[in-house]
Amino acid sequence: MPTRLSSALFCAKVAILQIQRALADAGGAGCRRFPKGKLGGEPRQLCESRTPLWTECDPLERALQLGKVHNLRLATERLNEVLVPAGETFSFWAHVGKATKSRGFVDGRELREGCLIPTVGGGLCQLSNALYDAALQAGFEIVERHAHSQVVPNSAAEQGRDATIFWNYVDLRFRSQSAFRIETDMTADFLFVRFSANAEVEKKKEEAPNHKSPLILLAVQPHSPDPNSCVSCGVTDCFRYVEPTKPIEGRTAYLVDDYWPEFDDYIVRTRSARDILCLPIDGRAFQKQNYAWCTNGYAKLKTAEAFTAMRSFASRKLARQGAARQRALLSQHERLAEIYANSLEYDVEHLVITQTLLPFLFKNGGLGGRTFDVLMTALPMVRLQLRLDGAASLHPDSKTLTDFRAEQDLVDAETEGLRRARKIITTHSEIAGLFIEKVEHLPWAVPNTKYRRSRGSKVVFPASTLGRKGAFEMRDAARRMQLEVVLCGAQLEDQNFWNGINTEDCAEDWLENASVVVLPAFVENNPRRLLAAAGAGIPVIASAACGLENVAGVTTVQTGNIDMLCAAIETALKQPVTI
Repeated sequence: MPTRLSSALFCAKVAILQIQRALADAGGAGCRRFPKGKLGGEPRQLCESRTPLWTECDPLERALQLGKVHNLRLATERLNEVLVPAGETFSFWAHVGKATKSRGFVDGRELREGCLIPTVGGGLCQLSNALYDAALQAGFEIVERHAHSQVVPNSAAEQGRDATIFWNYVDLRFRSQSAFRIETDMTADFLFVRFSANAEVEKKKEEAPNHKSPLILLAVQPHSPDPNSCVSCGVTDCFRYVEPTKPIEGRTAYLVDDYWPEFDDYIVRTRSARDILCLPIDGRAFQKQNYAWCTNGYAKLKTAEAFTAMRSFASRKLARQGAARQRALLSQHERLAEIYANSLEYDVEHLVITQTLLPFLFKNGGLGGRTFDVLMTALPMVRLQLRLDGAASLHPDSKTLTDFRAEQDLVDAETEGLRRARKIITTHSEIAGLFIEKVEHLPWAVPNTKYRRSRGSKVVFPASTLGRKGAFEMRDAARRMQLEVVLCGAQLEDQNFWNGINTEDCAEDWLENASVVVLPAFVENNPRRLLAAAGAGIPVIASAACGLENVAGVTTVQTGNIDMLCAAIETALKQPVTI
């Protein structure tokens, strides 16, 4: 049984060793921290280590398991995509840094003197074990490695592939004669460590000797029974004894941005009193309808007022269309995702996140070790960009259809995030059709508009003049049918776009003058004007891309099909006026 004296002696020895290591590193024996980057040429994966995040344990241990996973989440983000130059020595501590509460680390389990004790940063050995295992697979030179002082059953130590670490003097260090890239990843259940390098490294792998020259050798105890845990061992006369508390229950955090009534209703129905809501600002308190999420009934409410104010100010200066605007919006989504990720407590096991945050949360490690659902409002970027490419081939004169495409790594991050998502939650029928096996398809919130006794004579195009909104198709139909068109947005393609067609700008009472509302869009994520028209009893003609299939009063037409569009408009205009 550990005593206060043995613990004090341990701390004294640790302090001496930490000072020795700090002096040695300052004298030139240390390792530098390498930046993140990409390999040139055609990199290939050298190896992969996969280990489970969760193990069966006493319910009282759950908090320490959650703490371990949280610590791994922080550390893997610091290591992911690190590019180690040829011949340079990688150091675990040089990149992860000291695990302290001020840096976000929490209590996890540490094996010390035969016991599993709560320690800030506990559990990081799983990552060092995985790195060591990957380095052995890759044939790297092991500069420093320490075995655990006690072999725990069913651990990496049983196979001699473990590498314990303790700030700062018990480190893991290795190097390769060729540059390599570290890739760390956490799914809901597993920790992955992969090394990649250029093709020539594979040839050297078998030839390179696997040098092992640890600076400090630790005596390894023989195979021993499961160690006691301070949280659940019940040894009350030990000075480390922790009074048992109620087992911790994981909770859900809802990470949202722009207000959607359908998603708000879904969250209110599924949340619990333990859960957290993260939103830009409390829209109901500040009377901001674009953030009017229900904020009652949560254990915690987390907001980002300073960011939201700066975003609002910056957005006023953005052009209404174009690549610069899209890049700025992505940058804003990335910053909000970072703010949310940094505000999440270690006991958040499940996330429900709006789609715009998904790729950035995936990249910054916020999803690691957690299950998550996605509130999906738009086509996946990979499909969206193919859709825009197709529209651009139909309309090569468009000024807007080719003005922006996202970077490939962002597209890949969203694609993988959607693949891993437990559930896709959407109102959009086209999006729902892409995820049949795991979609929860919510009904649209159709406004209960005042009953209309008559119908106007105007054909309404309820969007800005943009190629992706079907402006070219609407123009072609108007010319063929000699329609008078009401335009509900800016003319962003060309000021002469509607020449030869009788048009007028949308008035505040546009619903009163509408005979039919038409949107043959290639892309439409949030068709609120179409829903308002349907709620008012006005015929709506929309492409499948508007996602309104099965909404009463909406006729769905094939995107880009002018003949089908004209036939639907003609049918709608012949409908008798409601009295």
